[in-house]
Formats: sequence, C-alpha cells, structure tokens
Amino acid sequence: MLNISKNKVNDKILRENHSAFSKLNVKRKKSLFLRILFYGFLLFLVICFLPWTQNVQSNGYVTTLYPDQRPQTINSIIAGKLEKWYVKEGDFVKKGDTILFISEVKSDYFDPQLIDRTSEQVDFKEKSIQSYGSKLNAMNQQLGAFKKIRDLKIQQAKNKLKQSKLKVKADSVDFISAEVQFKIAERQFKRTDELYKQGLKSLKELETSNLKVQETMAKAISQENKLLVSRNEVVNAMIDISNIQNEFLEKSTKVESDQFSVESDRMDASSSKVKLQNQLSNYEVRQGMYFITAPTNGYLTKLIRSGIGETIKEGEELMTIMPEKYDLAVEFYVDPVDYPLIKLGEKIRLQFDGWPAIFFRGWPNTSFGTYGAKVFAIDNFSSPNGKYRIMAIPDKNDKKWPEGIRVGGGVKSFALLNDVPVWYELWRNLNGFPPEYYEGSQQNHTQTKKK
Repeated sequence: MLNISKNKVNDKILRENHSAFSKLNVKRKKSLFLRILFYGFLLFLVICFLPWTQNVQSNGYVTTLYPDQRPQTINSIIAGKLEKWYVKEGDFVKKGDTILFISEVKSDYFDPQLIDRTSEQVDFKEKSIQSYGSKLNAMNQQLGAFKKIRDLKIQQAKNKLKQSKLKVKADSVDFISAEVQFKIAERQFKRTDELYKQGLKSLKELETSNLKVQETMAKAISQENKLLVSRNEVVNAMIDISNIQNEFLEKSTKVESDQFSVESDRMDASSSKVKLQNQLSNYEVRQGMYFITAPTNGYLTKLIRSGIGETIKEGEELMTIMPEKYDLAVEFYVDPVDYPLIKLGEKIRLQFDGWPAIFFRGWPNTSFGTYGAKVFAIDNFSSPNGKYRIMAIPDKNDKKWPEGIRVGGGVKSFALLNDVPVWYELWRNLNGFPPEYYEGSQQNHTQTKKK
C-alpha cells in the first residue's frame, strides 16, 4: 500500500473505489508544479542575460530622393475648354509630348487674327515714334536757324551801336570846337567893344564881331543838339540789341516748349509700344499654352478632368504623372524623445508593406524579409504631427530593395541602437528611460562630416 516492498499491488487495486488514493497523489502533483516553476525561473534568468538590441520603431512610406522624381500633377496655366485628349491613363509619355488640347473661353482672346492685328498696332506705334522723331529734328533745325538769324541781327545791332558811339565822339569833338569858337568870338567881341568905346574900332567892326558871336553860339547849340541825337542813337542801338535777344529768346523758348511736348508724346508712344509688344508676347505664349505637354518622361497615372467640352480654371489640376526614373527613399517620423538617437549615416532596417517578413525586435540578425537602409536627412524642426521627419536611402552594402516597391507604399523602420541584456531592457521600459545609442555612431557621423 505504501510501496515499501518490491511487490507492487497498484495495478491490482481499483483506485477509483478508494478516496484515500486521491489524497496520496496531491504531494506528487505539487512537486511537479514546483519543478516546472523552478525550471521556468531558471529559463527566465538565462533569457534575462541574453543580448538584446535596442531599436526605435516608427511607421512611414516610400518616397523618392529628389523632389522632381515624385508624382506630380499637370496643371493648366490658363482657363479653357477641353477639346481633345491625345493619351489615356497608364500611357507612357516623353517630355514635350502633347497630352491635351484646350480652346479659349475668354472673350478677350476670341479674335483668330489677334496676334496679326496686335503686331500691326506695334508697327503703327513705331511709325508714330519715327514721326515724332522727325518733328523733333525739324524743331532742332528751326532752333538752329533762329540762332543764326539772332547772331546776325545782334552783330548788325552791335555794328550800329559802334557807329553811334563813334558818331557821338565826332559830335563831341565838333561841339567842343564850336564852344571854343564861341568863346573866342565872345572875347573878340569884348575887345572890339572896348576898342569901339575908345574910338579905335568902327561900329561896323563892332557889329561884325557881334554877328560872329551869334553865329558861333548858334553853331555850338547845333553841335550840342547833334551830340544829344548821337547819344540817343547809342541808347536806341543798345535797346535794339536787347529787343533782338528778347525776341529770339521768346521764339526759341516756344520751340523748346513744343519740343518737350513732342518728346513727351514720343515717350508716351514708346510706352504704348512696349505695352503692345508685351501683349503681343503674352498672346503668342498664350496660344502655345493651348497644348498641354508632358513636363518629364513618365507614366500618366490618373486623369482628374476627362470630359470633352468641360471648362477648366487657371491652375486647375488635370492629371498626375509619375516620372520614369526615380531614386527610392523612405520617409518616416520619430517621436521627440527618440530624435536625439537618430544620426546621419546610421543603419536601419525596413519592413515594406506587402512583403512577407519576420522581425524580432531584440534580435534583428535572426529576422527575415527586412532590408537595410541609411539615414540620409534629418529635419531640424518638427512636422505638424509633432514628430521629426527622417529620410533614409538604400544601403549599398546590404541586399537590394525589392523591384516591386512603388512610391507611396507603407513601411516600418527599425533604427538599431546599442546591445544590452534583456534584464536591462525590461528595467528601462519599466522606468520609462530612453534607449541608449552607440557612442561610435556620433564619432562616425563627425568623421563623415569632416570628409
């Protein structure tokens, strides 16, 4: 019963009929549970001392390295009406290929001969400018003629002034001579009068002397009058010179004023010509915009406006195009607490949506289906979602990314950090401490910058 002897009777006794046997096996069950618990604890301790690779996980999407390689929309620069499509969705187009033709919807551009008539207006303005130029040349010639006539008349007036001055000098000499003769005649009359009183001269001689005095006095007065007339002629000659100058100054001022007016009109005509030339260039460029062409080599992925006869506005989106050649990259976002851990050139692992992968966070070397990448760019400011944007490119030293990856696909990124024991990682998560990162990553980043 107690299994003391070697002769066992367990198989000969029906234990179901005796409740005592069920109580005897309780101790054996408890010992089995304790052994399982003990070995489980030992396994947990062993696992706690296994190496664990810390990592920062985030979600992102596939993009391109350069902005001009990303999907872009084709817009209409001008408003118009859809007339004819030359492509369909999924077609491959080369840069410059015609995609769509639109017609005009604004009444200002309905005239089919708009460019020719605008060009004629430009020609007319050019002729108008030439006419103003010819008028200015004629006025310049008129001014030149005025100046020549003015110079001749002034020279003539100056000669007359000189003649008048010489005449004044001559009349002055004659006047002085007449005065001298008058004074001599007057003295002779006085002597004759004294001699007449003494009886030495006759009355006739006295009267003759008196007559001579009167004659010389009259002559002196006449010469003085002549001198005054000559002086007056000098003044008149000076006035004539001033009048000539004022007359021609008035005429030249009027012509110059007309010149300024003509010059102003010519400038207005030149300004109008420039405006018309600008309009002509705009019309020519606008007609070239009736044909929507492909901006780059690529595939048309989606037609946003497709109906014939539909009207579109300026800058409205018509279709999207995906460039033919592009360099893939990955764009993802990390929390601010993890931002200091990401360095340029740091290696990360990627898991693409739609591609089977098995990833063990703590043991990336045992993962399957992940691909390598390097951090290419890090934003220095947070995005609207409160996180920091990171861009990564394929790692050339790792296996090539799948050929079927397309721009816009989802991806998960794992930035690998330091190797720590499992117990340390558990302790760090329980306390909310940030992960650690390789000190060598920063040194390598510094060396890369120096290079």
